[in-house]
Amino acid sequence: MKAVEHGGAASERLRAARRVVIKLGTSIVTGVDGEICTEQVEPIVRSIAALKSAGRQVVLVSSGAVGLGAGRLSLPRARLSDLVVRQACAAVGQNLLMNAYERLFAALDIKIAQVLLTEKDFTDRRSYKNLRSTMEKLLKFGVLPIVNENDTVSTAELEYVNESTERIFGDNDRLAALVMSKLEADVLILLTDVGGLLFRKTKNGSSAHADERAEAIPLVEKITAELRAAAAGPSASGRGGMLSKVDAAQIAMRAGGVAVIAKGTMPDTLDRIFAGARVGTTFVSSSRMHGKRRWIAYAANVRGRVVVNAGARDAILDGKGSLLASGVIRVERDFDSLDVVSIAGPEGHEFARGMANCASEEVAVQINGSGRSPDRGESSHKRGVLVTRDNIVILGDVPSFAGCRHNGE
Repeated sequence: MKAVEHGGAASERLRAARRVVIKLGTSIVTGVDGEICTEQVEPIVRSIAALKSAGRQVVLVSSGAVGLGAGRLSLPRARLSDLVVRQACAAVGQNLLMNAYERLFAALDIKIAQVLLTEKDFTDRRSYKNLRSTMEKLLKFGVLPIVNENDTVSTAELEYVNESTERIFGDNDRLAALVMSKLEADVLILLTDVGGLLFRKTKNGSSAHADERAEAIPLVEKITAELRAAAAGPSASGRGGMLSKVDAAQIAMRAGGVAVIAKGTMPDTLDRIFAGARVGTTFVSSSRMHGKRRWIAYAANVRGRVVVNAGARDAILDGKGSLLASGVIRVERDFDSLDVVSIAGPEGHEFARGMANCASEEVAVQINGSGRSPDRGESSHKRGVLVTRDNIVILGDVPSFAGCRHNGE
């Protein structure tokens, strides 16, 4: 695990950040009584107002709708195991959540806007671009966008998604990271009820499971399998847990930004973070994945799957080759042109993803050798290039969110 002391460069980037995405977890927004926890939320609202007064642009991603709805409907936690009940709670709670934010921010003369998103807003390339245009306009107007997933409808889409499509949503941590990535924000702040990524050492000095009695790792520059192993288990009130926050932080790092996981129950947490103080766990990387490649890696649904031979796999992993139809052994799941496909080696292990230039039927024709000869004027894409090099992302450390169960907030 790569963990070092909090560096001056990270602190400077936080102090200089102009565009910020802040995510509040359910444990911050709601109390044990199922009501808005004003004691915790109000100081955060004041800090956001101070950030805006200092000239920073802020987007707020807020959990809490399902919990507030359950509280208003006097439903016990056990009832939230039912999908339709959760959707109903979200419908009731979203209104309560926005009313509370309207009251708190209006007192500080801040205008807010509700932005409810579904998977389609990220998986569809056109919707993905439109989302940025809308958010940019709101920020230009000085409005604070408050983002949440549209659980009332999108949860149903996730529940009945077919086996040829992998999910991109699992919780609001990932949603916040995708928003941060799309807006090319400088910083992603994940406020929770623990003080960062906690890690303790055993008596022999080896790494042990994350523990609330341990201190937070101050700075992470690379997310490894060991670090992910330390961040396990969903939170009691939310659906994310520390592992989803670590994976969200990695998206932020790949976007060239800084991510911070910190304790939102302390009233001055945001103030201290942007003053450059050591708070929670800061994630920072010097590398950056460009926009379309981030969309392929994180935001797009994987619609199809192809298995390639060893030569094609090696050419892709060497960083030089496009994927040719001649390198495909078989098509395992159908896809259309411009869909993102999973690319697996001859042993069946997925090692890359890419945006297809043609549909699976055309690939099948080419690998079976039964297609007509291409016309002279056809592009190289139609002469057998299934995925061009620029549209391929090697998975490596890219976390997979396939199979995340969408079960509330």
